[in-house]
Amino acid sequence: MTYSVKELFHTLQGEGGQTGRAAVFCRFAGCNLWTGREADRDKATCQFCDTDFIGTDGPGGGRFDSAISLATAIAATWPAPGRDRRFVVFTGGEPLLQLDAALIDAVHEQGFTIAVESNGTIAAPPGIDWLCISPKAGSTLVQKSGQELKLVFPQTAFDPQDFLALDFEQFWLQPMDGPDQKANTDAATQYCLEHPRWRLSLQTHKLIGIP
Repeated sequence: MTYSVKELFHTLQGEGGQTGRAAVFCRFAGCNLWTGREADRDKATCQFCDTDFIGTDGPGGGRFDSAISLATAIAATWPAPGRDRRFVVFTGGEPLLQLDAALIDAVHEQGFTIAVESNGTIAAPPGIDWLCISPKAGSTLVQKSGQELKLVFPQTAFDPQDFLALDFEQFWLQPMDGPDQKANTDAATQYCLEHPRWRLSLQTHKLIGIP
């Protein structure tokens, strides 16, 4: 299998249950809920994405012709000596369009713990260590279990309480970015105060100015 990667970089995880943890981010190209082109945004299932996932021209990006070659590139992006605490986040776009058993095995062999950020429309393969699902209104939620459910808030078609019956360890509300971010943050904060099973997730990487 050939893997199409938009970018590959070392940073801190900025959101959710692993916030602040050093990680290699492997952003796959492509998504099943939006083409990534602004001309198509108003027709997309997900209309609020803030990520560029088109092509393979980002830092560290490219086409990798095998799981071993991509796993080797991921390992080379991790700067710390040794294999202790190695952590990779597969994201997108939608990473489960490309992440498969061969890549999971190859990255594990490089000593990495594997996290995935997915929209939940595709069943996750076994072997993922930390699975974050972020449902999008208008799509069909297939993956209903994992370590964390992170709901971008507000989405008018969703009542957050409807998700609490699903098999997740943590439930996060993340204020929707954009021109109404302040109002969305205030609303998410109040919701978490009133519904304490939900935690507030902020995009801390944007707050401190890192990728």
